[in-house]
Amino acid sequence: MRKQIAAANWKMNLTYQQGTALLQTLVSAEIKLKENHVAVFAVPFPYLEMAIDTVHHKYNYFISAQNCSDKKSGAFTGEVSAEMLKSLNVTYCLVGHSERREYFREGNQMLAEKINLCLANEITPIFCCGEALQTRDIDQQNTFVEQQLRESLFHLSEEALLKIVIAYEPIWAIGTGKTASTEQAQEMHAHIRSVLQNQYGAPAAEQISILYGGSVKANNARELFASKDVDGGLVGGASLIATEFIEIIKALK
Repeated sequence: MRKQIAAANWKMNLTYQQGTALLQTLVSAEIKLKENHVAVFAVPFPYLEMAIDTVHHKYNYFISAQNCSDKKSGAFTGEVSAEMLKSLNVTYCLVGHSERREYFREGNQMLAEKINLCLANEITPIFCCGEALQTRDIDQQNTFVEQQLRESLFHLSEEALLKIVIAYEPIWAIGTGKTASTEQAQEMHAHIRSVLQNQYGAPAAEQISILYGGSVKANNARELFASKDVDGGLVGGASLIATEFIEIIKALK
């Protein structure tokens, strides 16, 4: 069975003290994950070591970086390399979040380099893809997302592909309070899986976890996650509220 993942993306929120308190509350909660259930916390860079220390004893709880450099090392002031993340025992890294694409102009080729560096350092990339509202309005979302996948992932071998997680983010549903309907989410997740199948075959495509990321909340998580091809969520605002994220974790199928 594919891994079912509840991934929290804190973005640029919470002080160190607030983040510590939130993680301690989550670790103390009565949550027993099944073997195929995973909880991931993408925290700001300054909090990585604290977060790893806080969750290391909790079964199937892992820490993620929110980004990494597309360069191995060198004179890139302010950047953080995949090798640095590995040295902290970071196990996941978000790659290509829509905010990185929009605000920092990260393109598909740059993201392919980040994917390569993460894998070289034994870090699982959570590769984000998704369309803006204007793309969906002209019914080009499938073509757009397929291009993102092709240009950032299809240089990988099947063995390498099986080491990544994909997160579909309808950009029009991030931080807006809008959520893709269950049908819309399932439709795109099924399309993503079919694109992977056409390139790598059905056995490989069936093993890839595909998360939904777009205003996931405690009151809609269970319905979204019940969809055949939705393997959990990449959660923003609701992951900053302990009671919300606890229910989202419990909603994993």
